[in-house]
Amino acid sequence: MQSAPSRPAGHGSSHPRADERTETLLKSGEGRRVVMATAIGTAVEWYEYFLYASAAGLVFGQVFFSGMGRWSVLLAFATVGVSFLFRPLGAFLAGHFGDRYGRKVVLMVTLVMMGGATAAIGLLPTTGQIGILAPILLILLRILQGVSAGGEWGGAALMAVEHAPLRKRGLFGSAPQVGVPLGLILASAVLALMGLIAPGDAFVEWGWRIPFLLSVVLIFIGYYIRRNLEESPVFQEIEENQKQDYAKSPITDLFRHHWVLVLLIAVVAAGNSGVGYMMAGGYIQSYASNPSGPIGLPASHVFGVVTAAGATWLAFTIVGGWLSDRIGRRTTYLVGWALQLLGVLTLFPLVNLGTAMSLFAGLGFLTIGLGLTYGPSPSYFAEVFPASIRFSGLSISYALGSIIGGAFAPTIAEFMVETTGSTGGVTIYLSVVTLVACGATLVLRDRSRIPLGPEHEDAQSVSPVRGLRRV
Repeated sequence: MQSAPSRPAGHGSSHPRADERTETLLKSGEGRRVVMATAIGTAVEWYEYFLYASAAGLVFGQVFFSGMGRWSVLLAFATVGVSFLFRPLGAFLAGHFGDRYGRKVVLMVTLVMMGGATAAIGLLPTTGQIGILAPILLILLRILQGVSAGGEWGGAALMAVEHAPLRKRGLFGSAPQVGVPLGLILASAVLALMGLIAPGDAFVEWGWRIPFLLSVVLIFIGYYIRRNLEESPVFQEIEENQKQDYAKSPITDLFRHHWVLVLLIAVVAAGNSGVGYMMAGGYIQSYASNPSGPIGLPASHVFGVVTAAGATWLAFTIVGGWLSDRIGRRTTYLVGWALQLLGVLTLFPLVNLGTAMSLFAGLGFLTIGLGLTYGPSPSYFAEVFPASIRFSGLSISYALGSIIGGAFAPTIAEFMVETTGSTGGVTIYLSVVTLVACGATLVLRDRSRIPLGPEHEDAQSVSPVRGLRRV
């Protein structure tokens, strides 16, 4: 592989280095504010994202794809996957602007974009009212959600990790990850409440719209929380060095010198998202609550169970970040993959028992492995990329992993069950996804506690990929 160009060391600069800035900010309490802001802000974004995924399985087949018979739910799930195809675009844009102009501005833009698109979905006319224009508008708004989500994660992850003290990087980095199950809990809880307030036909007619319209309130909450944050200490140092020709084209640099690493991190991310989107992507909710399916649980009961499982996912996400500070990111991931595989193998045998308790047992056990492979992700991924292209590398790799693993996982599962009448194929599919991601993890070295500041760019450019000196 071609060596990455060396970066300015910055040793002679009169400006404080990133680690010195971090210590100053931690003493002022900024670290706690960043943890709270990234967790809550990401929860707002993913509430909106999961809301769509859940509604796709329950309502959108009837509202926007009526007349398609047994394939209406499949088409609704396909629109969930469409947004993933545009996440790399959001990651490319956010990565470029985040590496050039800062992490904070990207977070503000993605928040408003996601919230606006979500609220607009709540106002969309149905196919019965405006014909084919309804699903077209739905897909366009879903694309905006995908672009927003593609840029959101990298910015939130780096704000948390780059503000973190060295020995708590994994724990701080789990903050934006906690926002994801928080968003799932919030979305499931609101949908469960609306299922009680507007049951049956009322939910299909108007009840599902209320949670989408609540996004307007959440935009203001997220904006207020994020607007007073300090910019990342690492980016502040990068900005002061930009007169030294520092990473003028981060995207070009990333793919010229780090493409192997991008692919490996994408495969690691795919292992978690492919399995996680069985729940987060709305498939389990649809499968368990389908009146014509093998279980037929009330939708409100299913959402209640998913809310509880979201809580276990949240808890083990924090455990995963904390544990990675003690035994290393790579080891934590390997333990997580083993537990995730066990969770995959037991998921449908438990779910198919047909009770709310067995549904929680299947999902709750699955979230143990999901949390351990999710909590360390921001710190693990940030530590493998040099500072000058870190936002681009983190965002693009994660977005590609979401396409490979999560984009059409619910659609694939729905197709397998529809064509075979069994969940066995889904179990095999999820097991393979987990094992491949575990293999990619074995290829990577652990880089826990490597300095993240731009003055250590040369050390960061040494390859974390076994068998390569530089990437």
